[in-house]
Amino acid sequence: MPSFSRRQLVILILLTLVWGFNWPVMKVGVEHYPPLTFRMLALWGGLPILALVMRQQKTPFAIASAYWGRVLLLAGCNLVVWNALMILAMPLLSSGRAAILGYTMPIFSAVIGALFFGDRLTGRAWAGVAAAFLGVVLLLWHELGALGSSPTGFTLILISAASWALGTQLMRRLPVPVPLLTLSFWMVFITCLALTVLAAWFERDQWHWPDGPALAAMAYNAVLALGFAQVAWFFLVRTLPPVASTLSVMMIPVLGVFSGTLWLGERLNWQDWAAVGLMVLAIASVLWPARKK
Repeated sequence: MPSFSRRQLVILILLTLVWGFNWPVMKVGVEHYPPLTFRMLALWGGLPILALVMRQQKTPFAIASAYWGRVLLLAGCNLVVWNALMILAMPLLSSGRAAILGYTMPIFSAVIGALFFGDRLTGRAWAGVAAAFLGVVLLLWHELGALGSSPTGFTLILISAASWALGTQLMRRLPVPVPLLTLSFWMVFITCLALTVLAAWFERDQWHWPDGPALAAMAYNAVLALGFAQVAWFFLVRTLPPVASTLSVMMIPVLGVFSGTLWLGERLNWQDWAAVGLMVLAIASVLWPARKK
């Protein structure tokens, strides 16, 4: 397992805070606005921020035609499926449980890498995966009855997590020789188009001017969750092995659980507290420097 540089650690901490707090923010947003349209508008709002950063840094927008197939595949797995199914699941689950289910992604990623891409994981990496999995089971313990009676949200977000996990693996295996900002911009643009079509098809009759809470949630998602955090995530994915980049963000669902409790009054059980220790163990399995031979 690699050691994290200071830059990677700072980016990881900021990413954890932004995405962790975003779960209750999204929950508020979808309570005040149709979910697909909410996510679509937030993504369109964040896209100009990426464009402005690219212009400031004089980053080229062009991608060679030979690589557009890869860009479409990466956008589909990493962003389109994830954003569409995750946001549709949000009204059906508490924000904390949605965060937990969404971050089964590291488990899917480790298994996909080992089974289909020949990844050789160390015992410490598998221990981290096991700890994360047990933490998810504990955090879902109190919710199993509700999920059993209404499995739609549960199924949607697990499929979205599996798609994100596959995309994480493909990000390192299908290189596109352009700056990270360029790749991020076009992947987000493709996702904006896809969600616009879906929102117009399924929610057009529900469109109305968003109220204050919906606008605030859209702004948070546009500026922070997309404008900063999405690029930060792709940076970690490109510079770290998949299991390290995925397991290292397992504190995000923990933060999502507790922020949902404080802001939205979602109840905590003993399973939530026990899972915190397991999530910390999962993070330590990738953040703790390996012994030098």
